[in-house]
This record gives sequence, structure tokens and C-alpha cells, in this order.
Amino acid sequence: MSNATALLNFARETLEIELAEAQRLLTRLDDNFVRACELLLNCQGKAVVSGIGKSGHIGKKIAASLASTGTASFFVHPAEALHGDLGMIGAEDVVIFISYSGRAKELDLILPLLAESQIPVIAITGGKESPLALAAACTLDISVEHEACPMGLAPTSSAVNTLMMGDALAMALMRQRGFNAEDFARSHPGGSLGARLLNRVHHLMRTGDRLPVVAESANVMEAMLELSRTGLGLVAVCDAQQKVVGVFTDGDLRRWLVKGNSLNDALSPAITRPGYRLPEQWRAGEALEALHEQHISAAPVVNLSGVLVGALNLHDLHQAGIG
Repeated sequence: MSNATALLNFARETLEIELAEAQRLLTRLDDNFVRACELLLNCQGKAVVSGIGKSGHIGKKIAASLASTGTASFFVHPAEALHGDLGMIGAEDVVIFISYSGRAKELDLILPLLAESQIPVIAITGGKESPLALAAACTLDISVEHEACPMGLAPTSSAVNTLMMGDALAMALMRQRGFNAEDFARSHPGGSLGARLLNRVHHLMRTGDRLPVVAESANVMEAMLELSRTGLGLVAVCDAQQKVVGVFTDGDLRRWLVKGNSLNDALSPAITRPGYRLPEQWRAGEALEALHEQHISAAPVVNLSGVLVGALNLHDLHQAGIG
């Protein structure tokens, strides 16, 4: 057998074992899972996730997933908890402790202290009769028949089960709370999703001297000069009340001249009516989708009365990290 074939076979075997063990989690979703969700939904404090070794690494991810999907959460290392960080856990918190064996040495000291303060514990463990499981308000069973590690030593299948159970918990809570995309964006304001959902058109639009606009009574020459001055690719054409009646684009100018018309002619017959316009209150993501759907690169922005307040193009959106 070649090295390449052997490596692929080892990888397939690992995935097959982990997938088979993960499939068994479906049968473990019972009253314990419901109780865990209820504890966290009714929690007046925070979800405090703790675990040591590989369980700790996965616990940090679970805490981060909970925090970003509507369940206030943070991670505390068990060893650090025994040296002062236990003070970070309040009487209104819920502790999620992860230990595959349920017999981590630190538990001997931590569990009695939590019980004394009447702080409920959710156990994520494979040891259904372990000290952790027996002390917990509810137990999420992540036990496996086989680790993917051929020696049965490295946490592999059990680590995947832990991660998946944590995700199941976070997603169930998120959906029960009605946590939506905009809520998610508020905890991710620096990402592209945050930019799409939190920014609105009026935050990004061009205003003042950067806004291309001419009166409906202007001639084509005046509109062309405004096109050149701003470089947006269009000019908003407004009536006496500053309401947008149409747009004049680079394409409109070319078509006008190809027909043999003059730059000194009145602008009104040359414009595109009514022209597409963006509402100022729209989210930036909505504006991006609308520009793509209309196959245009820019549009004037109007308020609820149809009065011109700005202009926006794809470049403005891309500069804001949208798209």
C-alpha cells in the first residue's frame, strides 16, 4: 500500500468513527437537554463554562458561541477558579462543566463550593455515574464507544461530541429566544455581517458638495459638468421642492449625443424617469442587493417624502466592508 493510500485510509477511518459516534447523540436529546435549556433561559446571570485540557479548549468555543448568540457567557479555567477566579461566578449564574470522565481532580473542590452557593451545574460528560454527573442539575451525555484515536487515548470522537452538544445547546437557546440576524450583528459589529445589517444608507451616502444634483430646468451641458465634477456616474434631477423626478447618467449623455442632439438643449427630455432611488432608512445590505438587482452602480437617496438627501454607489458600500 502506498503512503498516499494509507494516509487517506487513516483519514477516512477517523471520520467514519467520529460520524458514527456523533450520530448517537441524536438519541441522547432528552429531558436533561430540556432542563439545561430551561436553566439557561431562566438564568439571571451568566453561563459560566469550565473545563480542563481538551475539554477546556472546546469549552472556550462553546462559551464564545453562547455569548454571540444571545446567552451571556464566559469561560473560567478550573485551576484558575481554585486560585481566585471562583469569585467571578455569581449566585445568579449557571455553570456548565465539561469533563469526559466527570472525575477531574479540580471538581472535588469546586462542586461543593457551587452547591453551597446553590449555583446549578450543567454537566457535559461521558461519565453518567461520575461525581460530576451526580452533583449536576442535569447531564448532557457525550459518551462514545470508540475514540478515533487508534490507541483510544487522544480525545477525538468525544471532543467532536462535546463540540456538537455545545452547538446544539447554543442553537436551541438562540432560536427559543428569537435571536435574529440583526441581534447577531450587534455582537459582531466589526465583521461584514455587522456592516451590512447595522449600517443604514444614510450612514454611508454622499452629501453636501459630493452630491451630484441639478434642477429640472437645467440644460444638458450643466448636467454633464455635474457628472464630471462628482464622478458618480449619475446626476439626480430635482424639481423646485428638491424631489427627485429622474436621473441623468453617463449612458443618457451618450445616447443623447449619438442622436445628434446638442449640449445646449433642455435636460428634461434626456433624463431617465423616474429613475431608481434608495430610501435613506434602508440597511446597507438591502441597498447593495437592490443595486445588483437593478444592474446599476449608483442611485440617489431620498427621504420618506421623496426629497433628495444623498447619493450612494457600490464603491461607497465596498469601502464600508459591505459586499
